[in-house]
Amino acid sequence: MCRTTTVSTRSTEVSLKNRARYRVRNDSFEHFWLYAKLEKLVALVACLRNRLHSRFDFSPHLSMPGALSHIRVLDLSRVLAGPWCSQNLADLGAEVIKVERPGVGDDTRGWGPPYLKDTQGNDTSEAAYYLGCNRGKKSLTLDISTPEGQAIVRKLAAKSDIVLENYKVDQLKKYGLGYDDLRAINPALIYCSITGFGQTGPWRHRPGYDFIIQGLSGLMSVTGERDDLPGGGPQKVGVAVVDLMTGMYATIAVLAALAHRDQTGIGQYIDMALLDVSVAMLANMNMNYLTTGNTPKRWGNAHPNVIPYQVFACKEGHIILAVGNDGQFRKFCEVAGDAALGVDERFATMNARIRNRDVLIPQIEKLMKQRSMEEWVTLLEAAGVPYGPINSIAQTFANPQVQARNLKVDVPHPLAGTTPQVASPMRLSATPVEYHNAPPTLGQHNEIILRDLLDMSSTEIAHLQERKII
Repeated sequence: MCRTTTVSTRSTEVSLKNRARYRVRNDSFEHFWLYAKLEKLVALVACLRNRLHSRFDFSPHLSMPGALSHIRVLDLSRVLAGPWCSQNLADLGAEVIKVERPGVGDDTRGWGPPYLKDTQGNDTSEAAYYLGCNRGKKSLTLDISTPEGQAIVRKLAAKSDIVLENYKVDQLKKYGLGYDDLRAINPALIYCSITGFGQTGPWRHRPGYDFIIQGLSGLMSVTGERDDLPGGGPQKVGVAVVDLMTGMYATIAVLAALAHRDQTGIGQYIDMALLDVSVAMLANMNMNYLTTGNTPKRWGNAHPNVIPYQVFACKEGHIILAVGNDGQFRKFCEVAGDAALGVDERFATMNARIRNRDVLIPQIEKLMKQRSMEEWVTLLEAAGVPYGPINSIAQTFANPQVQARNLKVDVPHPLAGTTPQVASPMRLSATPVEYHNAPPTLGQHNEIILRDLLDMSSTEIAHLQERKII
């Protein structure tokens, strides 16, 4: 007979099997003895897993099958970077328990209007911002500043594979919820911290915000129109791209840590910083500077290393011309009615076009103004020259390719009947993303988590409610 312990998840079984394989390197009695012991432990964990599954499995409508369906995430993060990471993990099938402040919840719940409308067309309490990054999760309200709340976090961490948090540096240590505290309870735990500036360095205690990091990292220095043109000056990106990219990098780091744990059985700490991400994502701009010492500048809708690759005004409307190689440039010149331009030695190669940008671009501008955007679409499509219209978001969701890819999905919601969601771009053949669970209402899963996962009685749960701990 096996007993439930703090060990959880199928990954533990896999890790023990792998370690047994690695340790058996020869025919010595010692290694065979170790292998036999580990095999017995593997069998015990398998029994434990089955018992936990039968005892704690949630109802079918809350299940999230997928590649990570054996993984549980304790999500202490809020706003965007952390929730974006945990939504990715939820989309991949992980069970994500989102811990929120009682009565308030994630800050983004109140970042409206706009709010989700109910079936009568009235605003609900769910802001659109919140709905954009919390799909597929369970909400548990918990005051972690109290000893009782901290004890519940520890119990959940003991049964979880991943902890995700974005508190200020060392803040959770004050509650006894830092990595070292929780690792002592669950050595296999993967603990991911997301901060503005990381866990080291003179600025580690500063709060980090996407807008500030965009400016500080140099991203805004290369975003926006050129200073010598109308509207010139630094601009932030239209979405919180640093937060989103940090969430994506955090997702990758967590998956790498899971792969490492599958081989070793050992968890680890992940230190993610918005500043690190924003600097890293400058990519070729970084290398342009590091290889030359010349500071990159803003090019507006143009590209520093590819020409022509920018927005052009047409006779009516605007269009993006994205010519990526010399053959495409010759094709463009032919359909534009100036084939000689494509073989002119000043412009025939990408290197030459970059060096003679100031001569070439005015000539292309004149050509583009001779036809309407619709005419250019027809010509460029037929010639195989890369182009694109500049859509509004409404036009994007009306686009036949977007519709064919089913990028808008509707998910059942307790307050509104359904809520629209944007489908995950991750398309897996064997373990596809499924959309069963809308972003949860505040505290929606309090009872099911505390009762079914932590074995709390109705009396204990009621006591926590009376004291506003949940």
